[in-house]
Amino acid sequence: MAQSTPAGAAADAAANTPAGAVPPAPADTAEMARQFTDLAQRSSQLVMNYLERMSKQAGALAVDEVGVGRAFTEAFQQIWTDPMKVMQLQMNMWGDYMNLWQSTWLKAMGMAVAPVAEASKGDKRFKHEDWENNLVFNYLKQSYLIAARHTHGAMTSVEGLDENARKKVDFFTRQYIDALAPTNFAMTNPEVLRATLDTGGQNLLDGLDNLLGDLERSGGSQLRISMTDRTQFRLGENIAVTPGKVVFQNPLMQLIQYSPSTAKVLKRPLLIVPPWINKFYILDLREKNSFIKWAVDQGHTVFVISWVNPDEKLADKGFDDYLQLGPLAALDVVRDITGEPDANVIGYCLGGTLLASGLAWLKAKGQSARVASATFFTAMIDFSDPGELGVFIDEEQLDHLERRMAKRGYLEGHEMASTFNMMRANDLIWSFVVNNYLMGKDPFPFDLLYWNSDSTRMPAAMHGFYLRNMYLKNLLRRPGGITLDGVPIDVTKIETPAYFLSTIEDHIAPWKSTYAGAGLLAGPVQFTLAGSGHIAGVINPPAAKKYQHWTSAAALTAGADEWLAQAQSHEGSWWPHWQRWVSTGFGNGEVDARTPGSGSHPAFEDAPGSYVKQAIEPAAPAVPAAAVPAASPAPAMKPSRTPRP
Repeated sequence: MAQSTPAGAAADAAANTPAGAVPPAPADTAEMARQFTDLAQRSSQLVMNYLERMSKQAGALAVDEVGVGRAFTEAFQQIWTDPMKVMQLQMNMWGDYMNLWQSTWLKAMGMAVAPVAEASKGDKRFKHEDWENNLVFNYLKQSYLIAARHTHGAMTSVEGLDENARKKVDFFTRQYIDALAPTNFAMTNPEVLRATLDTGGQNLLDGLDNLLGDLERSGGSQLRISMTDRTQFRLGENIAVTPGKVVFQNPLMQLIQYSPSTAKVLKRPLLIVPPWINKFYILDLREKNSFIKWAVDQGHTVFVISWVNPDEKLADKGFDDYLQLGPLAALDVVRDITGEPDANVIGYCLGGTLLASGLAWLKAKGQSARVASATFFTAMIDFSDPGELGVFIDEEQLDHLERRMAKRGYLEGHEMASTFNMMRANDLIWSFVVNNYLMGKDPFPFDLLYWNSDSTRMPAAMHGFYLRNMYLKNLLRRPGGITLDGVPIDVTKIETPAYFLSTIEDHIAPWKSTYAGAGLLAGPVQFTLAGSGHIAGVINPPAAKKYQHWTSAAALTAGADEWLAQAQSHEGSWWPHWQRWVSTGFGNGEVDARTPGSGSHPAFEDAPGSYVKQAIEPAAPAVPAAAVPAASPAPAMKPSRTPRP
């Protein structure tokens, strides 16, 4: 049992050291003393700054804005109304622990035994070999998994809770369980213990240095963990580099037209409407995974909206402003430059919700012909089941959020990012806590994580309207449920041919919800389901040969599960499937390649433009939503701050 202590871990490490190997050199004590002094001074200043902020808020009362406390109070009250059930739950857990003790003793005696508890498939926390091979750490892992299983089971089996409280109890119980994993603590993580012994504790000093750096960059707000080395990326130089020009701008957006790479292009242009929760260049990270570059190479004349990072001066801009100054204004410019009366249009996530609203607006105005086809990337129209985001959206929470936004005129990007992070806490929070603060490593430079860190603000008027009318009340699906720029919106009258791309592991726009939204449209719909999540499932170039996608020619009359059961599976990216759909049905022939701009809209700035470069937050904001995959190869790591011993 001594292996559960640092001394035991040291002995275990020594036992695994090859004969004749040179032990690690002792740490440079003078350098460590200097580093201790520097860290102590920085820590002291941070504490003083914190105390100063607290003194200014002495009269403020803690507010349970999310309603977590009330939900758990109600849950515990329901639990204790049935003492026999509580006793049964305790006995079940005790039985598993007795089995674990027995299997551990048998394993210690050299017998092969099946584990009592196993981590779920894809759980990366326990990948280090010591979690399986070291008797103590294996026991610790299984003990945690047993406690996690029974705790979550007990809290989610509570009867008598309303649906809203039930979802909160489920979600925040998982947050509690994830936070207490033994992998998150230095003394119970074998990989951290080995690193501490190998470096003489330098990893912990470097980890504290990383923590203090993140606290300083957070500017006094909640801690925002660095998830990538932001110094390694420069927009327009090694990320977002597809050649193009800005050909138009207004207070809310710049419009970029990309330079052709083929002698002939499809006659009908392509307009992309990205979400404004993040910046557009998720579609143009690097040449090998850039959807924009790929679309240009397929012969599209590509236009992309680059949204502004709003500040308090744009607080009154509403959802209808985003419609009028966004895709509708862009369609006018695309028509003027290309001479084509219509365009194929893509809307990604929130940009897709805006696109559906715009199509309904155009239908009501008798202008549907301006859009030849519409493509929706992971976009919701029906918000009946918003997934885990629904935990954060109810009447009381929106009241608090609207009051907070009213004071500043916007919602800070990192506030929304924190919500998205919690939906995949082990991947988007705790893995970086271990890497940065316990292992003392610098975050690796990933292009996708750099984009994820580049969060944007939400104007108060727009965001309040969006959350209240779509997420909370689900009015977009109802004919006339919302009015934009004086026009009642009815998405059920949209006859524009549509392509819906959803992803099976999407935590932001659950695919069954996007499927329900696709079924609302009156025109022909091609629904395609891709593997992976909200980002990785979309940004999946054919050359990567990753994941799969499902297609079907069946009408969207059956339920989502029934659709998937009869759909045909295809290996690899969905991009070629979409290209065949849009070019064959809506390419409208070919013309000579078009250079960016025209006499009425001359090009005046290189892509990616200046709006996307507006920095409004500290250098290390939190990362939003999304299933984060391994990104494309990145530049070499920067040198460590201090030499390793």
